[in-house]
Amino acid sequence: MSTFLILSVIADDKPGIVETIAATVAEHHGNWLESRMAHMAGKFAGILRVSVDEKHQAELQTSLSELSAHGIQITSEVSLDAGESGATKDLTLNLVGNDRPGIVKEVSQALAQMGVNVLELTTNCESAAMSAEALFKAEAHLRVPQGFDADMMAENLEAISNDLMVEIKLD
Repeated sequence: MSTFLILSVIADDKPGIVETIAATVAEHHGNWLESRMAHMAGKFAGILRVSVDEKHQAELQTSLSELSAHGIQITSEVSLDAGESGATKDLTLNLVGNDRPGIVKEVSQALAQMGVNVLELTTNCESAAMSAEALFKAEAHLRVPQGFDADMMAENLEAISNDLMVEIKLD
């Protein structure tokens, strides 16, 4: 029977990190299912999901933790992959507004109060074209219950700041 492992990875960025992890997973009969990885401020960071037969799970987890000797820190957690429920729907949220301290806290707090599950969040700051002021941009993939009022979510988010533009689309 297969087990699913969720791995989080952090290391000083250098060539070969993904190959080292992939080789370790394959060596222990694991299957790399999905991942999100990025370079940020000189570090390599990622999260990935691996399936592995229960009889190889402990050896794989041990080998992954031993990669710390090569500067690759990996933590692993067993996941019960419950699958998707028909009682939910997925949305994509795009936000743009003037950047300021606390904006991520305010947006995430509003989403949590509405019972919204954040599946994936990508944020960045960039200079506005005309004013060169810092713009905050976010894209979030969300899961909400069927019948959820997306218009109300947009209103609640726009109430955070009068310069926050919100776009929501059904996935």
